[in-house]
Amino acid sequence: MTDLNFVPGQAVDVNLAVRNGAWRVAEYRLRQVTKWWGSIVAFGLGNPILFLLSVGLGVGSLVDANNGAEALGGVGYLQFVAPALLAAAAIQGVMDEVTFPTMDGFVWDKAFFAIGATSVSPKQIANGVMIVALLRGLFTTVLYLGILLAFGAIPVASVLPLLLTSMFAGWGWASLMLAFTARLESDDGYFAIISRFVVTPLFLFSGTFYPLEQMPIYLQPIGWVSPIWHSTELGRFLSYGAEIEPIMFFVHFGYLALMGVVGMSLAYPKFHQRLLK
Repeated sequence: MTDLNFVPGQAVDVNLAVRNGAWRVAEYRLRQVTKWWGSIVAFGLGNPILFLLSVGLGVGSLVDANNGAEALGGVGYLQFVAPALLAAAAIQGVMDEVTFPTMDGFVWDKAFFAIGATSVSPKQIANGVMIVALLRGLFTTVLYLGILLAFGAIPVASVLPLLLTSMFAGWGWASLMLAFTARLESDDGYFAIISRFVVTPLFLFSGTFYPLEQMPIYLQPIGWVSPIWHSTELGRFLSYGAEIEPIMFFVHFGYLALMGVVGMSLAYPKFHQRLLK
């Protein structure tokens, strides 16, 4: 039977392929990622298990034994720190995609230039990278959530709120890092510096292990600019009803959304400049 919609000489729907360019880039990156899925799963499970053993059976048990729940809003220590741990996990997950793999596409194997020579636009390439970054962040966060549930650290009802707030932090951070990586011509240790001297302090000084207001005032600004703190405050409010000023609810969400929008608005022009020069 003859296909009445067939156009001679047209093997595929070109317009559809162009519209789905970002997803094609994401598919390519996901195929690359599957080469080391074992390591991803191992780190995704190993980190939360080791951390929860040390915090839950160590510091957490001491805090709970000394009536720490009264100072933490009536919840156990593990439930208190869970939103911060998940936000940090999401950020680590997206970092694994928007740093070295993105540098690889520009500098080492130059796959982005090959993709850019097709009908896929630089913006779609950036969006494809972001899709995979968010998927990796989501995968890492879901693994962490599973471990938290297994430890009894959080109730099942908290899963979706914590997943939402964690991924907002991941998106905001990934966008800024994507814009930064797109400007690099070589690594020169920048990613190691960011991991040690930016991400680690943000994790430690974002109200992760105790409320931010208990820190010295000169250290609190680190938390104010940290996506981990904004995500943590939202997570504590949505998951177990921690007190929060109504205006701050919108400030936290707005800050994370602004990070994402600003980061992508800086990344798109740089992708365009590098791939079409």
